[in-house]
Amino acid sequence: MASGDGSTPPARRRQQGLAAEQQARRYLESRGLVLVESNYRCRGGEIDLVMRDGDCLVFVEVRQRRSARYGSGAESVTWHKQQKLIHAAQHYLLARRALDRAARFDVVSLTGQGKQAAIHWIRDAFGA
Repeated sequence: MASGDGSTPPARRRQQGLAAEQQARRYLESRGLVLVESNYRCRGGEIDLVMRDGDCLVFVEVRQRRSARYGSGAESVTWHKQQKLIHAAQHYLLARRALDRAARFDVVSLTGQGKQAAIHWIRDAFGA
């Protein structure tokens, strides 16, 4: 979960990131997705949210920006970040013995802070 311009202290950034992830989770749950796990970590990466949409596992990357001045949070999910997410998702699927499950990668981008943040959900944002 990326946030801000790097001038915010790490503990505060993490707190803001967790708040954004909770907001994204509530948003997705209000649209029928079910939380499976949050903040799944492995050696090569992290998945902010693992959710279920019917029979499909959804690996969600949450990005927040205070403003769209330097682009949206979704635009910050670079090819390199996608590769890290794919690696973490493969690790998750192996560890959970879920290789036969359909899966996709979604991005939830929040612009602004708190309840006033605009939320943009990109389903199936990229493929693996």
